[in-house]
Order: sequence, then C-alpha cells, then structure tokens
Amino acid sequence: MTTSFARKALLGAAIAASMGIGYAIGAQPHMTASIGLLQSARAELVAATPNKGGHREKAMGLIDRAIGEVRAGIAFAGG
Repeated sequence: MTTSFARKALLGAAIAASMGIGYAIGAQPHMTASIGLLQSARAELVAATPNKGGHREKAMGLIDRAIGEVRAGIAFAGG
C-alpha cells in the first residue's frame, strides 16, 4: 500500500510540476487581467452619455487599439 501511495504522490508531483512549467511559459496573468480591465472601461464609456465632443468615441477607439496591443503582446510572449 505504501508503494501505491508513493506512486500516486510521485505522479501528482510530476503533474503539478508540468502544470507549473506550462504556467510559467505561457501564462500572462497581468496582461490577461488588463484586457478585462480595458473591456470594463470600454463598457463604461459605451454607457456614458455621448456629449463629450467626440472624446468618448476616440477613447473607445484607443481602448480597442490597446486591447489589440495587449493581445499581440500575449501572443508574442507565447512564442
């Protein structure tokens, strides 16, 4: 029974390590979070009254560009 437990523990450790390696290489938690924040900001601008002399619309366009740049950065870092 101890051997079975040891095998399971070793397998679990190997799986956890491989997940950690994948996370370290591919995960971009701050970049991914920034996309959500930018999308939230855009939604707030959409909900705002459009009486801002075109600045609201320009800001939405800049946010769209920023989201694209963040996605491009994530893709670049992912290899």
